[in-house]
Amino acid sequence: MAQEKVFPMTETGKKKLEEELEYLKTVKRKEVVERIKVARSFGDLSENSEYDSAKEEQAFVEGRITTLDNMIRNAKIIEDDGANSDIVSLGKTVTFTELPDGEEESYTIVGSAEADPFEGKISNDSPIAKSLLGKQVGDEVTVQTPGGEMLVKIVKIS
Repeated sequence: MAQEKVFPMTETGKKKLEEELEYLKTVKRKEVVERIKVARSFGDLSENSEYDSAKEEQAFVEGRITTLDNMIRNAKIIEDDGANSDIVSLGKTVTFTELPDGEEESYTIVGSAEADPFEGKISNDSPIAKSLLGKQVGDEVTVQTPGGEMLVKIVKIS
């Protein structure tokens, strides 16, 4: 039997996924079923774009429910016990400056399930996070980005 993938995440991230799952199961699923019912009432299903669209949405919703259920079931909660607070690790916020004279940036390193770059949360699987994990304040690190390599200096870990 294949081993299930573990999804590291914060308690907040898990709660967010649970809320999305609940919404999909209790609200969105019913909306899609209603759309299918209405589309069926239009008659011939062979050329019924509303029906096709509703069935596609149903497949997406059911797929997302399965994915979320799996992620929640296999969640590994990242506990911040304060240990090793001087080392970049999952759940930590790292602030760095691009060298030689770039501006300061901060990111929280989270599991892929709760990554959201627009909220400053990057996946531990991202090139930036992979470069920073295990490093300490004062370390200069070469980070791979889509735009090429950049040299950064870690200035704070919290």
